[in-house]
Amino acid sequence: MARFALVLAFLGWLTGCVTVDPKTTDSKQAFDSTEAAEARIALGLGYLESGQWQRARQNLEKALALTPRYYRAQNAMAFYYQKVDEGEKAEAMYKQALKDSPKNGDVRNNYGVFLCGEGRYDEAIAAFEHAIKQPYYYLTSASYENAGLCRLKQGENEDAKFYFERALAHDPQRPRSLLQLAQLHIEAKNYKDARVLLFRFNKRYGYKADSLSLLIQLETQSGRLTQAEKYADLLQEQFPDSQQNQNYLANED
Repeated sequence: MARFALVLAFLGWLTGCVTVDPKTTDSKQAFDSTEAAEARIALGLGYLESGQWQRARQNLEKALALTPRYYRAQNAMAFYYQKVDEGEKAEAMYKQALKDSPKNGDVRNNYGVFLCGEGRYDEAIAAFEHAIKQPYYYLTSASYENAGLCRLKQGENEDAKFYFERALAHDPQRPRSLLQLAQLHIEAKNYKDARVLLFRFNKRYGYKADSLSLLIQLETQSGRLTQAEKYADLLQEQFPDSQQNQNYLANED
């Protein structure tokens, strides 16, 4: 299971809106600049995802030139620096974004992801909690999940459990939090709670390699070997090439 892939607030780049007063030229100019920046951000992130680093940087720099204090352009540029392992530049960009938009939860969340990746766990948790407290921040469950993943990476399982529970309180069907919390319950031998979470996951998303792997672990540890074999068969049938199945077969040898 990919346990520590933290969630950046980059979903829905093009769904934001800008309030414009058509009676004023200045407002119209601001609207055009933001729209142009959004297009460049979308292009830049697309190039980044496909590994075209130079084109990604060109477009993100153009977005910043159009809107130097726009948090989405700043976030995207900071993310670029993270991807190319320029930590100092990434942090400088996040700090500039925090200075320009101190009450923006997306910036706080993404800065927390950066800090956790740098191993600065307590600072990261503070950033996530600060994001959660911001008004009009709607990715609360993502920041709670990020805090849980960060504490898990740190080896603080009890704190991680608390944050995953908070993430699910805000979004009961959040898949990664369901799986991570189930894993923690299995490790703590809380089999009933783990089973409830995994059944909830499978009802909503269907069987996945991760959930089947956890079910095999759960039923094996709880002594329900027939059920464990059933889930092992499903894993081999539905996900024969998955890493989870390869791990299961290696353990069986």
